[in-house]
Amino acid sequence: MPEPFAFSDVTIVTGDRDGTVLPGRTIVVGANGKIEQVGLSADTVVPAGYKVVDLTGRFVVPGLINAHAHLFSNGLPLPKILLKESTAGVLARFGRGPVGRRLFKKRAKANVLTQLYSGVTTIRSVGDVAYEVVEVADEIERGEYRGPRVLGSGPLLAITGGHGAPQIALTSDSPWEARRNARINVQRGVKAIKISATAGVTDARAIGYAGRPEMTEEEMAAICEEAHNAGIRVAAHAQSTAGIRASLRAGADTIEHGAALDPEVIDLFLDNPRSLSGFSALIPTILVCLPLVKLDQSITGASDVVRANAAMVFEEMMRGIEDARQHGIAIGMGTDSALTYVTHYDAWREMDLLVRYGGFAPAQAFNAATQTNARILGLDDITGSIETGKDADLVVLDANPIDGFRAFVNLRMVVARGDMIDTPSVTRHAELDARLDSF
Repeated sequence: MPEPFAFSDVTIVTGDRDGTVLPGRTIVVGANGKIEQVGLSADTVVPAGYKVVDLTGRFVVPGLINAHAHLFSNGLPLPKILLKESTAGVLARFGRGPVGRRLFKKRAKANVLTQLYSGVTTIRSVGDVAYEVVEVADEIERGEYRGPRVLGSGPLLAITGGHGAPQIALTSDSPWEARRNARINVQRGVKAIKISATAGVTDARAIGYAGRPEMTEEEMAAICEEAHNAGIRVAAHAQSTAGIRASLRAGADTIEHGAALDPEVIDLFLDNPRSLSGFSALIPTILVCLPLVKLDQSITGASDVVRANAAMVFEEMMRGIEDARQHGIAIGMGTDSALTYVTHYDAWREMDLLVRYGGFAPAQAFNAATQTNARILGLDDITGSIETGKDADLVVLDANPIDGFRAFVNLRMVVARGDMIDTPSVTRHAELDARLDSF
């Protein structure tokens, strides 16, 4: 059980869209890991026996929420053999065998801790090899080791030969088969479900292939119905307007990556009666696409097909972000961690790119990664902001991140549901970081 404590004389950055800053505050956290008091230091009485940490000159912010994560790799470029379609079945069988399960669970645990140590206190996975992330999440919940809040998805749901299949997917080719796979995931204890509504970039078979509709509206509707019956939100990988439209009609709660939005799609985002919350949201992932567009193919190893599809998807994603911003659609933050050039310590980069490429003000990008993501994932009653009664998911920084998201590179402290981690550190990859810094 966490030790009760108080952060005194700290400056709170609230995470609202206006970038509100509250200096001279004290935050009191109980042994249950929840915030008991937030107020002016002069007016806040810390109970006897609580550890008091003087944070004069420091900034406390809500823990980041990564709404689009994979945990099966570390973000370094994958060997080409792992990307070949001919080896996909062999790799899938290995990953779900006894040795593979142990390997990927070990990786998942290491990667969730890396995200935690970089300021991410809530993670939603959106496509796992099997149920290793669900197991890690359960172990954290049981208190076997400290970690972030994890909403594990298990394998994503796709059509035969579709995006993500078979390495990180269960496949089906009819609404009843799709419903069965959704039921399997629910019975295995997932807290999120991901569907491949369209083809993707990394496994595209031809130029222009990414974004091609794959799963039918009827198949996706069956999945959404099963998930929503269990109170689980559905994320849809969709990289074309047609794919987004079918996903939203089916009841998808979030659209991952995105594309240009037409009037019907905009209306469905804002008012979606088949979604769990009555609205749907967009989770763009700029960082996963940008290196394939900006870096030379001799560095990324991307084929001509992958490079051309990445450029197409990047342009569509930018159009989707702009359309969503103009019409007040909820936009969250997700990194697509584990994919090439997306490490588990770089959530700050995605916020930075939302500003530099997506047209966000810095406060809006930070809000997307905290308060808005909490609302999108149905967690806003327990996390996403620094308020009495909510879980103490906090990050202590030397600078206000609104002035520069690199403040997250060297953290002072992370608190996950009241569990304090002092001076966390992560293993960085200098060459990869230098290439991303070059943009």
